[in-house]
Amino acid sequence: MIVRSLDDVEGTDRDVAGDGWRSRRLLLREDGMGYSLHDTTVAAGSQLELEYRHHYEACYVLEGEAEITELASGTSWHLGPGTVYALDQHDHHTLEVRSDLRLVCVFNPALRGTERHVGGGYEPSDP
Repeated sequence: MIVRSLDDVEGTDRDVAGDGWRSRRLLLREDGMGYSLHDTTVAAGSQLELEYRHHYEACYVLEGEAEITELASGTSWHLGPGTVYALDQHDHHTLEVRSDLRLVCVFNPALRGTERHVGGGYEPSDP
């Protein structure tokens, strides 16, 4: 059984931040679950362009407001508490954050934790 809290993760190599976002990685590939689980925050005013070519991602909004736009179609959706979005086609998208956003994010396959955030997406650190 794995029992881990945000306090256990904060300030470790599982606590990763970038321009306007922070991902606290509660489960990673080494935990053997087949997916990774993240508590992610994105600051109000952030505008991110993302595309995960090697991972699928599902996010459940706990707090905040944002707009997500699928770039291929131009379709946009409002995100608020209680909303889930799933990038089931490695969707190239933008996220425009209106108020501080807090998400529970799941990645499949699981992130190793050493991937690099390159060109709006995670690139594998090894084969």
